[in-house]
Amino acid sequence: MKNWQNPCAMKQATYFDRVYAVARRIPRGRVTTYGAIADFLALGAARMVGWALNHSFSEQGVPAHRVVNRKGELSGRTHFPTPTMMQEMLEAEGVCVEDNRVVDFSKHFWSPEEEQ
Repeated sequence: MKNWQNPCAMKQATYFDRVYAVARRIPRGRVTTYGAIADFLALGAARMVGWALNHSFSEQGVPAHRVVNRKGELSGRTHFPTPTMMQEMLEAEGVCVEDNRVVDFSKHFWSPEEEQ
């Protein structure tokens, strides 16, 4: 059965697409949290957003590196091709990272609500 014929696969793709759409709106040099995306989309737990973003490498233009946990930690870094890639990508955008945590997290935090 092809994905488009499977209602479960279609629902999953829609969930992923909604998460990816919000992630694509995160401005360069800013970060948001898994929870902020989950709350904005009313899609359930932050872990589900993380799960979707862990599968985002096959999608074009999903800046998963801009999504961190509620403490500003790079908790998703192990899902990148190298353990330092998430940090390197953030630093290339001007976001300082020390000990796998965004420095001055509140300054860099972006809420999906900002564009409403």
